Amino acid sequence: MTLRVYNTLTRQKEDFKPKQPGKVGMYVCGPTVYKPSHIGHMVGPVIFDTVKRYLTYLGYQVTWVVNITDVDDKLIVRSKELNTTVKQLAEQMTADYLDCLKQLNVTGIDLMPKATEHIPQMIEIMQGLIDKGYAYPAGGDVYFDVTRDEDYGKLCNRDPEQLEAGARIEVSAKKRSPGDFALWKGSKPGEPAWDSPWGPGRPGWHIECSAMSMKYLGQTLDIHGGGLDLQFPHHENELAQSESYTGQPFANYWMHNGLLKMGQAKMAGSVGNVVNIADLLQRHSAETVRFLLLNTHYRSPIEYSEERLAEVKRSLDSFHRFFERFARITGQNFLALPVRKSDELKLSGPLQESVSPLQRRFLECMDDDFNTGGAVGVLFELLTVLNRFADTAKLEAEKTEPALTEFINGVLVLRSFSEILGLFWQAQAQEAGGNTQLVNGLMQLLIDLRAEIRTEAKGVADKAQKGKLFALTDKIRARLAELGVTLEDRPGGTGWRLG
Repeated sequence: MTLRVYNTLTRQKEDFKPKQPGKVGMYVCGPTVYKPSHIGHMVGPVIFDTVKRYLTYLGYQVTWVVNITDVDDKLIVRSKELNTTVKQLAEQMTADYLDCLKQLNVTGIDLMPKATEHIPQMIEIMQGLIDKGYAYPAGGDVYFDVTRDEDYGKLCNRDPEQLEAGARIEVSAKKRSPGDFALWKGSKPGEPAWDSPWGPGRPGWHIECSAMSMKYLGQTLDIHGGGLDLQFPHHENELAQSESYTGQPFANYWMHNGLLKMGQAKMAGSVGNVVNIADLLQRHSAETVRFLLLNTHYRSPIEYSEERLAEVKRSLDSFHRFFERFARITGQNFLALPVRKSDELKLSGPLQESVSPLQRRFLECMDDDFNTGGAVGVLFELLTVLNRFADTAKLEAEKTEPALTEFINGVLVLRSFSEILGLFWQAQAQEAGGNTQLVNGLMQLLIDLRAEIRTEAKGVADKAQKGKLFALTDKIRARLAELGVTLEDRPGGTGWRLG
């Protein structure tokens, strides 16, 4: 199946064909770094990290650029509130953002240019737009004239008057038209400023992304991504100014991810319902958060709640229990297994009949506009198949060949597909606390005592006494369960786990 991508510009799925065979340039709008990162800031990075992982799996050489907006009205206002400088605030919040990316296993970003480091490129584009009649200076500012762009509004599929009526547009008496947007803003006393042909000032928001994306990826991007809330005015204005400047298509594929929702409301700083990543990761693992963000199709809204996160954790626990089982059977660490392509995994025997269709379905989901929700569903089916095979082959008791080799090859499929989604990159954290060696020793003591009582009970003829002994073993299991410890009686002996 050919990879097909939904293009916001054309409102349909299209076969994916990069401008240069074998190479992909992808630009995703990054944050304005004036406050700590919240969970909404991570939706795009996690999704497009997965997009890059799959494109790389298909053999493409991907260059992924995410910008940092480190000068903006929000930064100026916030720095004054905190009695610090814009530069210091931006550096502090950028470090926070990078740490959040690392924790959520977003590893694919190649370049993270900062707006303040690309002022000359922005001025060059502005001057070019003025020379071509698409922009005009006005009292120290520079504005883009939307009336000169005949197809302005094509990304949102709305005419300029509708867009003006439905959006918060910055009011200025300097504008020729209410919909015109700022490319350059003259500085006020005490604000960050750079020299320009129109006087000291700073760039507008939209021109930053045009300058940085084109510098690193060329005049036409393969993929331009971002949240649905950026479609207008940010992406519409980016497209207009970029194509007016170059005369070339700005992006071949526009991809917009759905937004995080808490109940019926969008999660956003303007709404006041954001959850900072640092706070969230005190309650939930980073793996749980990433799994939540990939559980639906990227264009769909993501439902966020503590109940939903708890549900996701229970789902993840089933995988981690399997990884423990895999270690008992093979002596190998699932997380250390090599990652291989689907066509490199040669399965045979009964397991092939069950796994091969799942391999095809996983790739079909990802080829169908990066449907991670469907791909996650396939992982659960694969987990069920592998557990059933281990049960049928009695691998925990016998470990016979060729069943053991077949089982390992099947698990390699799970390992490879989970890597595409960026899942299962860290061992599940133990929450017992204290001295791990002591905890393990005490648990083994309880397990051994329980085993001795069960053995003794089986040899007792008196039914009443037998019942008392078995009741005691049940009591041990129940009391441990109250403490959050689950005992698992297996063919090779009894094990334990938290939860």
